[in-house]
Amino acid sequence: MLDEHHQTEFRTQFVREPAALRHHPALVLNADYRPLSYYPLSLWPWQEAIKAVFLDRVTIIAEYDEVVRSQRQVFRIPSVVVLKDYVKPQKRVAFTRFNLFLRDEFCCQYCGAKGDLTFDHVVPRSRGGVTSWENVVAACSPCNLRKANRSLRHSGMSLRRKPRQPSPEEMHAVGRRFPPNHLHDSWMDYLYWDAELDS
Repeated sequence: MLDEHHQTEFRTQFVREPAALRHHPALVLNADYRPLSYYPLSLWPWQEAIKAVFLDRVTIIAEYDEVVRSQRQVFRIPSVVVLKDYVKPQKRVAFTRFNLFLRDEFCCQYCGAKGDLTFDHVVPRSRGGVTSWENVVAACSPCNLRKANRSLRHSGMSLRRKPRQPSPEEMHAVGRRFPPNHLHDSWMDYLYWDAELDS
């Protein structure tokens, strides 16, 4: 079992370099063969995956056709790796901009528009509103400007859904509906195997 520091390191490693994930990312599975995270999907740059193989932290279970060469060896690039040590899932969802947008399904909570999103304090900070799951929502720029620092009642606007703190299970479910732009074929067996089957 990994200590707390290494667990945090494993969770944050795969979101560190989004640009490096464009070419041949590796899907990172926990020791139970489930993704470490669905939101964002637990991916490592191929360099991190190969490094983890050499450090004997992961087992490769699928590979790309492409190879990389060192001075002495040729390696096929890993497409799916599984951790040798189990990392405990987080008990609560981190309050981040990405997770807020994911909770709100990437649409404005006032008008339903998608794209050009920012966030809005339902009870404005100037009126004592706090920055929390229960008081912050995704909002498009026009709605954010229209509401300004007024209350919902004074702005004449209403929320599509009351904001609240999501559970990790709820975020997993929403995260599955918003996969990354690229999903390699070798990942599919590991992304949805625990989803309920249609009857």
